[in-house]
Amino acid sequence: MDFNSRRITAILENALLEDRATRDATSYACIDPNQRAVGTILAKQDCVLAGIGAAARILDVFAMLDGAVVSHYEVTSHPEIFDGVRLHRGQQIAVVRHNARVILSCERVILNLLQRLSGIATLTRKFVEAVGGTKATILDTRKTAPGLRMLDKYAVRCGGGQNHRLDLSDGVLIKNNHIALAGGIKNALERAHRNRRGTQPLEVEVRTLAELEDALAFGAEAILLDNMTVADVRTAVERCAKADRRIPLESSGGINLENVRAYAETGVDFISVGALTHSAPAVDMSLRIAPA
Repeated sequence: MDFNSRRITAILENALLEDRATRDATSYACIDPNQRAVGTILAKQDCVLAGIGAAARILDVFAMLDGAVVSHYEVTSHPEIFDGVRLHRGQQIAVVRHNARVILSCERVILNLLQRLSGIATLTRKFVEAVGGTKATILDTRKTAPGLRMLDKYAVRCGGGQNHRLDLSDGVLIKNNHIALAGGIKNALERAHRNRRGTQPLEVEVRTLAELEDALAFGAEAILLDNMTVADVRTAVERCAKADRRIPLESSGGINLENVRAYAETGVDFISVGALTHSAPAVDMSLRIAPA
């Protein structure tokens, strides 16, 4: 992840502006402007780390917004601490040495980001481990926090999952509403074959085995099995194995840590889980600050 990119910088800038970080009334009122401090970021529970590169970048963006000459700072961590690594409760993540007011003003944005992204990475890792030894790959969805998609999807990768579509231009996925408006799977696929851009594969969402047959008959190149039972997914896998061409199969809907293994053992290629980004609980971290 390039935390210096324009898109990520804009996200971090908006987060600091939202918190009015350069107008921190409390720190301005009671902290000497020349006070130096050291802040230690700690994991307060076992988790998978994601977003550590954002900590220093947030300080850079703060300096851009503040418009003042900011004293030298450094953010250091042990060489074995990096995004994707498993952390244990009480483990030190990073140490920040900077002007005390700046650390205090950026504290919440740094922690909010690290806690959210690490929460996504941690939940993703649980799903990835749950399907270990099968052929299934865990995918995310577009069910991300508005404005945070690049970071949310990066956190999924830190947890060992893979990204599905980044946005609406990133592939053709014909879902129930498209099918209803087009007048059925046949019409939707025929139009998609005529109008698609480039060589993007045509994936179709189906809810029944009968719809699966329609998708196969009218040229689907990948199929999403939506809210199907484990038994029906297994039947769909067996049916597609007999097709005259390779059809990647994705399963989604109602899949959780209790049943994901059963779905994976059907032989499906992909399992997409919206909860990775829309329901992952933030992990608990703290930033302890002391005079330098």
